[in-house]
Amino acid sequence: MNPNDKKAWLLDLDGTLYKAKPLRWAMAAELALLGAPALKSLRVFRRHHEILREEWLANPDLEFHPSPFEEQLRRASSVSNVELEAVRAHVEEWMIKRPSKWMRRFERTELIARVVAFRALGGKTALVSDYPAESKIVAMGYRELFDAVVSNGDHPRLRRLKPAADPFLLAAEELGVHPKDCLVIGDRDDADGGSARAAGMAFELVV
Repeated sequence: MNPNDKKAWLLDLDGTLYKAKPLRWAMAAELALLGAPALKSLRVFRRHHEILREEWLANPDLEFHPSPFEEQLRRASSVSNVELEAVRAHVEEWMIKRPSKWMRRFERTELIARVVAFRALGGKTALVSDYPAESKIVAMGYRELFDAVVSNGDHPRLRRLKPAADPFLLAAEELGVHPKDCLVIGDRDDADGGSARAAGMAFELVV
């Protein structure tokens, strides 16, 4: 498969446009120094991301309203016994705002260059993420590289996480491109790859 033969590339963000491991180390150090009050609710919030995924795998008709992101916040608040808005503030601070400054430092420069070249050839691109991504990609300075952003917590019609087909089908719809003409690029074969296969799209694993 020649990726440039596709009309659209649909890219994951976290772990795909940047290297996840060094960013996790940097954020772990920050959390240890400054984030003690947020640690409990953040751990519960992260754990429920995978729980929601497992619940959907057991029941593919399941939808989370108004979004999986809001359901994660609600559950994290309940389980950790922390006020909902406090959990939201912790997540926004430690999972969205603070990591943004590291993303550009650990970006995958070759992949970014490929996206730029693909767009120069007339290709369309979308960013597709299981977490809010709009502010992150703006902070990275690459919002103009994407014709659409379909991310959990940002997109009003997104009710399921990967590996449901929904995130990438919504992106293809917004780009006006048939699923068979789309290439999904991501760092998780189980989530990004599974979602791509469910949507009838080609998949490229980033390692």
